[in-house]
Amino acid sequence: MNYIKVAQTINDAIKQVVEKKFNNFPLHEPEFNNIELKFTNECLKTGWISTNGEFINKFRKSLKNLTKSKNILLLNSGTSALHLCLKTLNIKENDEVLVPGLTFVATVNAIKYCNANPHFIDSDFETLGVDTKKLKEYLLKNTRKTKKGLKNLKTGNFIKALVVTHVYGYPAKLNELINITKYFKIHLIEDAAEALGSYYKKKHVGNFGIMSALSFNGNKIITTGAGGAILTKNENLYKKAKHLAAVAKNENRIDFYHDNIGFNYKMANINAAIGFAQMKKINNFLKRKRKLANLYKDFFFKIENIDFFDEPINTRSNYWLNIIFLKTNSIKIRNRILSKLKKNKIYCRPIWFPINKLPMYKKCPSMNLNNLEKINKNLICLPSSPILIGKSE
Repeated sequence: MNYIKVAQTINDAIKQVVEKKFNNFPLHEPEFNNIELKFTNECLKTGWISTNGEFINKFRKSLKNLTKSKNILLLNSGTSALHLCLKTLNIKENDEVLVPGLTFVATVNAIKYCNANPHFIDSDFETLGVDTKKLKEYLLKNTRKTKKGLKNLKTGNFIKALVVTHVYGYPAKLNELINITKYFKIHLIEDAAEALGSYYKKKHVGNFGIMSALSFNGNKIITTGAGGAILTKNENLYKKAKHLAAVAKNENRIDFYHDNIGFNYKMANINAAIGFAQMKKINNFLKRKRKLANLYKDFFFKIENIDFFDEPINTRSNYWLNIIFLKTNSIKIRNRILSKLKKNKIYCRPIWFPINKLPMYKKCPSMNLNNLEKINKNLICLPSSPILIGKSE
C-alpha cells in the first residue's frame, strides 16, 4: 500500500465533505454559542457554582428526556462514574472484571481503583464491541459456576462483572451480552462514555446494564467541560451511588458524620449549566454528525483500499467518531499515513494502544485478542466535529 497516495485520498475526502474552509481539521472539538454564555452567567450571578443549584436539576431532566433512564446521577467525570458503578456493585480486591482490550485506559483504571483485576476480552469486527461468540466459548471453557460465583479456573478468583464499551458511539451487541451475563450470573455494566444519542433496537444505550456511565469531557458529543453521569433503573443502587459520591455524608444528621469511605465526585452547577445549554442543541449535533458520516461513506465507497465503518445492524449511532479501515496489516504504514495527515493539519488518530500491552496491565488475565491485533493495525478515526458541517440552530 502506497501510504502517500492513501494519505492524499483521506486528505481529499475531508476537504471535500466539509462545508467550510479551515486551516486545520480537529478530531472532535466542542461547539459553543451565546446560550452557553447566557446560562453560565446566570449561574455565576446566583453564586451557586458548586455542587448544588438549579442547573443540576435542569441538566439531569434533559438527560432523562433523551435517554429515558429512570435514575441519573451527575458526576465530575466519566472515570468517576465508572469507578462509582464498580464500588456500588461491591467490586473489591482480587475480584475479576471482564473488560475489552479495545477501550480507553480509564475504563480499566477504574477497575484497579477497586483493587480488582481486569480480565481482557476480545472485540468483534461488526461493532468494535465485545465478541460475544468468542466470549461465551471462552467462559464455558475457562470458568465454573459455583455457589460463591463465577470462578476463573486459572487464577482461582471470581469474575463479578463485565464492562462493555460502546466504542466511538457504536452500540455493542447488547441482547447477546445480556444473555451471557444472565447465564453466568455476573453484572453487566455499560461504558457509554462516547454514546450519548446512540440507540440499540430503538432503546437508548445505557439502559441495558445494571449500571452505566456517560462522559461529558470536552471532546464528547456534548460537553460540560469535565463531567460524567451514572444511569441505572435500580433505585437502591442509585441511592447508594449518590451517597458515596457525596463523601458518604449522612444528610439526616446535623453534625458532619460520614458512614463510609466516600468520594468527592458530584458535578458542579456551573458545569451543569454548560451541559444544559449543550442539550438544547444535541438533536442538531446528531443531525449534522449523521450528515457528515453519510458524506464520508459516499466518498469512501468508491475507494478501493479503504472501508468506511457504518453503524452496526439494529443500531443508530451518534457517529461520535467516524472510522475507516485500511486494507493493510502494517502499523508502520498506518502511522506513516497519520503522520502525513498531521503535517497537513488533519488530525486523525489510531485506536487506543491495546490496554493489555501497557506496562501496568501486561500480567492481567486475558483471552486471545487476535481480533484486537487486526483492528489495531487497520483503524483510523477521522475528524468528526459538528463544526465541520453546518451551523448550530
